[in-house]
Amino acid sequence: MVKQLKKQRTMKRLFYVGFVLFAACTDIIAQDVTIFPKGEKAPNVNHVGVVWRSQLIPSDSVFSFGISEVAYEPGARLNWHRHPAGQILLITNGTGYYQEKGKPKQTVRKGDIIKCQPGVEHWHGATPQSGVTYIATTPAHKGSTVWLHAVTDKEYGSK
Repeated sequence: MVKQLKKQRTMKRLFYVGFVLFAACTDIIAQDVTIFPKGEKAPNVNHVGVVWRSQLIPSDSVFSFGISEVAYEPGARLNWHRHPAGQILLITNGTGYYQEKGKPKQTVRKGDIIKCQPGVEHWHGATPQSGVTYIATTPAHKGSTVWLHAVTDKEYGSK
């Protein structure tokens, strides 16, 4: 019975994630509205600024990936980091940045999809003028995020 309830909850969460992805792609969700709770304010350990995180689905023995919604206030950004198994970001609101080590910084907007390749050092965050929100799916089977140094003001402000 307990396994059945857990399975039903997991399926319900997957349905909601699917709905959000559909809505983001078809502009059903208004620009500043989300169907998920804002989440918890993340402690400033691996980022600068204010970042909110809501873990939608944790990885487990059935699903080897986690899904989270992350919202950044303007100017907030993560430290340089890498994901041993990669990560996919589905930008659902706002404008932000994504940069891989040795490559130019990219501007990302609602509707963009970013594939963070396994083991590639990168950072992402909001622009100074706009917050950004995304849904992240991160495989956990090869280990968790490896956090590195902070993004400098020069790196953040570069063209």
